[in-house]
Amino acid sequence: MPFAVVLIKNIVIVFLTAVQFAMLGRAILSWFPMAGGKISDFLYSVTEPFIYPVRMLFEKMNWFSGLPIDISFLVTYMLITVVLIFLP
Repeated sequence: MPFAVVLIKNIVIVFLTAVQFAMLGRAILSWFPMAGGKISDFLYSVTEPFIYPVRMLFEKMNWFSGLPIDISFLVTYMLITVVLIFLP
């Protein structure tokens, strides 16, 4: 495999792993509503572009509308995990 392809694949893996860690941080900070501030804002701005399309799809299809938890967050995390599994 050419060096450029391996490099790009590794960059994507590192990026998606960082997004997953940011999502975990966002989830943990959501348990403490008074904590965060700038950190919480940063994690929200990093992770929301990944979660928003899934959330809009669920709202458009009217799926999971009555649940008290954000299923789009969990589905997004699992989608990123699946992509990471198939990359190497």
